[in-house]
Amino acid sequence: MKPTGAGEDMGAYGTPGEPDEGTGGAQGGTPTLTDELGRVLARVDAHAARSTGTRGPTRAGPAEAVVHSPGPGTAPLDALVACFDLTPFERDVVLLTAAHELDPTTAARCAAACGDPGRAYPTFSLALAALADPHWSALTPVAPLRRWRIVELGDGEPRPTTSRLTTSRLRLDERVLHFLLGSPYLDARLHGQVRRVPAPGPGTLPRSYDLAADRLAAGWTTAADPGTPPLTEVTGGDARSRADIAAAAAARCGLGLYATSAEDVPADPAERDRFARLWQREAILLPAALLVETGDADRDQRAATEAFLARAAVPVAVSGEDPSRTDRTYRTRVSVPHLDDEEQFELWAGEFGTAGLPLTDTELHSLVAQFRLPPHVVRSAAATVRRNLRDETDEPGPVAADLAWRAGLEEARIGMDALGRRVEPRAGWDDLVLHERQTTVLREIVAHVRQRPTVHREWGFAAALRHGLGVTALFAGGSGTGKTLAAEVMAKELGLDLFVIDLSQVVSKYIGETEKNLRQVFDAAERGGALLLFDEADALFGKRSEVKDSHDRYANLEVSYLLMRMEAYRGLAVLTTNMKQALDTAFLRRIRFVVDFPFPAEHERAEIWRRVLPPQAPLEDIDTRLLAQLTVAGGSIRNIALSGAFLAAEEGGRLGMRHMLAAARTEYRKLERPLTPAEVRGWL
Repeated sequence: MKPTGAGEDMGAYGTPGEPDEGTGGAQGGTPTLTDELGRVLARVDAHAARSTGTRGPTRAGPAEAVVHSPGPGTAPLDALVACFDLTPFERDVVLLTAAHELDPTTAARCAAACGDPGRAYPTFSLALAALADPHWSALTPVAPLRRWRIVELGDGEPRPTTSRLTTSRLRLDERVLHFLLGSPYLDARLHGQVRRVPAPGPGTLPRSYDLAADRLAAGWTTAADPGTPPLTEVTGGDARSRADIAAAAAARCGLGLYATSAEDVPADPAERDRFARLWQREAILLPAALLVETGDADRDQRAATEAFLARAAVPVAVSGEDPSRTDRTYRTRVSVPHLDDEEQFELWAGEFGTAGLPLTDTELHSLVAQFRLPPHVVRSAAATVRRNLRDETDEPGPVAADLAWRAGLEEARIGMDALGRRVEPRAGWDDLVLHERQTTVLREIVAHVRQRPTVHREWGFAAALRHGLGVTALFAGGSGTGKTLAAEVMAKELGLDLFVIDLSQVVSKYIGETEKNLRQVFDAAERGGALLLFDEADALFGKRSEVKDSHDRYANLEVSYLLMRMEAYRGLAVLTTNMKQALDTAFLRRIRFVVDFPFPAEHERAEIWRRVLPPQAPLEDIDTRLLAQLTVAGGSIRNIALSGAFLAAEEGGRLGMRHMLAAARTEYRKLERPLTPAEVRGWL
């Protein structure tokens, strides 16, 4: 792998030297690094002899390098020359500086050649005078030796003056020295800025991921315009999935993969230039590709990243949830594929089979119907199940299936907690007090979710309908009539989490932000494991207005985007509203179920009172028929019962009607309603 422009600005101006003495070692043998070091030092000795008119004392003996003969081969040296397009003179400069590190006689030989005991080290001046085919352009900052920091000048001076350029000490960069000796490693100066991304094992990626990796690899290897950097982009999915695809693509190209984030790209131009040069050199020496995760970088971080990518001369992949908005040219752009049911089935079966947890086809199809997890998450779930199963039982069977479901829930929760409030479902059907017609519809909704594998896959409805397969319900009714409780009951029945979406975190006054927030909600919910509850949905899903200004137009776009996502959503979403009439009719047509929650009648209120009063509570003359005279919904009934219990506990007595009366007055004041005599008739 050679960086774009690695050999540019390479002039031919220089000082003539003696003919090269050859690169071979012993006759007929393959030269070693030790042989090459001895050849270069022999030229230094020859220059010393010419300067003094005598034969130098060190000329007679062979190089006594630390790297003893036969020593390592020259393959790393040849690779360095080829990758950085070094000229023969630059190659010998590298050998001269390496000899100073490896051969203890080099210092004395350099001092003799310079005629100055104080200059017992390699310099450009010595190299130009002693080595073959010298050229001045090798000294320039844009030539490979200094551009890629293969050699350093002086004791680390970043920009030596011209008067000191030729006489400053030349040091071989430590990273390059170890590379020549066959001990490659990541440059320590990049630690903390880049990290290694392991390549997925053979056969661990789904077929569609493999195809995406092939396309990404082709973008790095396909011949292109020399001025076009080997820059690619991978979008969609989660960060780990993008990294897996990029790592697989790098492996196909014979590269490792390292990753960095936009936050780690230095904002200071000088530091950024240093980082870019160091990485490009590392990419060639390792060799490796770089994955740049853009994430939620701010404006300054994006600008710094753009400047860094503009100098990309080695394979780089830009990773982000969304395609980058830039005029930059990419050789190829790929998206993380959505796995279909067949690939999801193979994924779950493969990972759990590998973990020694064979599940039945029915169990697997249930998992596939509920969850849409990326491969690395399914792999993590299988490992979790294996550990838990070892603790609970030695028999897989139903226990493994139950643990697999629970593991899927745990993994699916990741990413949802920041978008809504998770409610642990505890209520059951016995906690609901509803008319039979409402309960029947709720059970029908549960059946639609539970029987998706049979209807969609086995009976072929998914292929016939193709979209709009999500189960969506609207719960309409006043506050406290049981809408949220009903959603909790269904979530418990289905073994799902209940996520209540906070609309204050979704709706934004800034154009485009509401759609972005909605997309995050639905994308996270697509992983499965959650029943989405949009509380007070009329605040967001109101009737589309007539377009009078730009605000109306963008408000309608938000509703249109929501309608599109609702049709495409494959999970279970429940919307609650106090004002059914405020919803757009087009929106209502796309909702599969509409359940009206009426205000409870008196006998229903009495039943609610009986259920909210625990049997272990110390009651005194509590009459639920009298309490049912209060014309309040179930939510207020729960509030009154709880407040009355605290009042009784504070007195240290039993819970009676007078405590309920005091609690009812407080609740009615909150509701800004008068407590009528008819409602409390016969209480005291």
